[in-house]
Amino acid sequence: MRTAFDNLSQWGLRTFSGSPFLIAGPCSAESREQVLATAQALEHLPVSLFRAGVWKSHALAETFDGVGNIALEWLQEAKALTGLPLAIEINSRKHLEEILQAGIDVLWLGARTTVNPFAVEELALALRGVDIPIFVKNPITPDLGVWVGAIERLRNNGIEKIGVILRGFVNRRPSKWRYEPEWELLQKFRQIFPELPYICDPSHIAGDANMVFSVCQEAMNRNFHGLMIETHYDPSKALSDVAQQLNPQQLEELLGNLILSNPVFQVKDEHNRLRQLKQKIDQLDMRLVEILAGREALARQIVQIRKKQTGKPGEADDRAQLHAKVIEYAKQYQISETYLLELFEIITSGTKATGH
Repeated sequence: MRTAFDNLSQWGLRTFSGSPFLIAGPCSAESREQVLATAQALEHLPVSLFRAGVWKSHALAETFDGVGNIALEWLQEAKALTGLPLAIEINSRKHLEEILQAGIDVLWLGARTTVNPFAVEELALALRGVDIPIFVKNPITPDLGVWVGAIERLRNNGIEKIGVILRGFVNRRPSKWRYEPEWELLQKFRQIFPELPYICDPSHIAGDANMVFSVCQEAMNRNFHGLMIETHYDPSKALSDVAQQLNPQQLEELLGNLILSNPVFQVKDEHNRLRQLKQKIDQLDMRLVEILAGREALARQIVQIRKKQTGKPGEADDRAQLHAKVIEYAKQYQISETYLLELFEIITSGTKATGH
């Protein structure tokens, strides 16, 4: 029996064995450098769609509202460079032609669009005959009828590839969340449309990067099919939603800690299990290279400082200290002592930083 998760694959979207359907990328496309750096940092993770805001709509006029059409060029370049399919928000029919020309793979309706039946109807008419999956975020207000109406308007215009994104609602009472998840309301909605893929947007619900994991885990416990997680190569530089965005390493750690109880995420055969293990090795290899590059840079600084101080690149007793450290590491992590000594010999010979 085909599940809602299977629908995502049937629509031509990427899914990964042993992983939820993952949409990741920055809140907003801010610069070419930011888009490419973030996409490349996510390339080795099980990301199904790379997201970024192109035209942003916010309640406050002074809030960063996106860079517009130029961002579509950056996203096209990111897709060509990494192979990551693209997802963006559409909030006006006037942007549709540019979106189609840019080869965007998935669109979503934002919370402030879903709440407006006139805007949804206009977009549904514009999207008639366009074979692109459409994800619908909940309306900004907890109005079940409006949310149901948005799905029905799309279907009435022949759009069948529809998914749902829970991003939380405006708080009606004091809450620890930026936007209240209203899990019970979502459950009522799900009873009306049980066949649709359900994605959770923990970034907007939490509003705080430190709380994103707990929302992700709750979504997995409630059998969501995927997650949309705002990820920026350097969140401190973000022009919008600074507090809630993760960096790529944090996203990788989050995925590694998730408990996936839904059977649709289980690895179904040994071939897929082998592929999953290889993917994890690839991730570790990339982290290893990054660590070695950082070590190399520090070691070269040490060499230069010692040359200035003594006229020599290192000191003789440093090798003995390193030898002792490596033996201790081998015992602690149960790795072959000979292998580890040979490895560190290769690493240190590269910079002649004999003690570090």
